[in-house]
Amino acid sequence: MNICLYGSGSRQTPEIYLNEAYELGKKLAEKNFTLVFGGGDTGMMGACAKGVHDNKGKSLGIAPEWIGEFEPLCKQCSKFIYVDSMDERKSKFLENSDAFIISPGGIGTLDEFFEIITLRKLNQHDKEIIVYNINHFYDTMLKMIDEMGEKGFLYKQNELFKVATSLDEIFEYLD
Repeated sequence: MNICLYGSGSRQTPEIYLNEAYELGKKLAEKNFTLVFGGGDTGMMGACAKGVHDNKGKSLGIAPEWIGEFEPLCKQCSKFIYVDSMDERKSKFLENSDAFIISPGGIGTLDEFFEIITLRKLNQHDKEIIVYNINHFYDTMLKMIDEMGEKGFLYKQNELFKVATSLDEIFEYLD
């Protein structure tokens, strides 16, 4: 199974999140799942990839070559696909993944998350989407999404994605 991770590439990501990302990568490798990610070597992406690679797992990095000007790219990927744009990158994530895990991140992560749930809402895929709410990182966003539902702007939001606060929950959803 190919699992796409959306998450921070920031060098300033706090240790509590990096440790969880590393453990996620380790567990993906143990399950013989392939990590699909943005190819970054830092932040949540880098920590998860390190967990995969340290445990002899496989990974597929997908990124435009120019993104290396902003963050270092992971050199240990089993395979790397270079694309021309961020839109093409997101299309390749969808094409090459069986499920999505949204870990803590910034604007790029939110962009990826909202696009993938929008595509699910529009029946463009039926792949599992899991928000990994480490240390209550996404509580405010989840509250906002619930409020959108309560006010009639969104319905059946509980069918679009799952929320996990532990690795065990993530793998229950994936199994």
